[in-house]
This record gives sequence, structure tokens and C-alpha cells, in this order.
Amino acid sequence: MKKKLKKAQNRIKVALAQKGKSNKWLAEQLGVIETTVSLWCRNKAQPQLETFYEIAELLDVEVRKLFVPTKEKDE
Repeated sequence: MKKKLKKAQNRIKVALAQKGKSNKWLAEQLGVIETTVSLWCRNKAQPQLETFYEIAELLDVEVRKLFVPTKEKDE
């Protein structure tokens, strides 16, 4: 049986890199441990929806930029 590859669900790692911020910085801002942010960045776990909004505010980006789009273009 073939293993199903899990697709990335969030773009937190990309957004952090674009803003020049580290996992450690984000963890400190949110009051969580670095391991938690690392799991999010590797798409091994996902933050709560409310946390996505906090991250978007901290990074000054649209919250939708933190998610992998499900379609190429909006229809």
C-alpha cells in the first residue's frame, strides 16, 4: 500500500522568512514554546484558528497568506 503524502496546510514558515523573523521570536510573542512553533512550521501540527489571526497581526500580513490555497485562482 502506498503512503499518502501529507500536503502542507500552512505557510507560517514562509511568512516568517519573508518578514525576517525566527521561530523563537514568534514563540516569545505568542507565549508558547519553540517546539510548538517548529511543529507548525513543519506542518506536523496546526495552531488554533484564533492563533492564525494573532500570527497574521504580528507579521502584518493577511491571515489568508498563512494558508496554502486550495485552488490556483479565486473563482
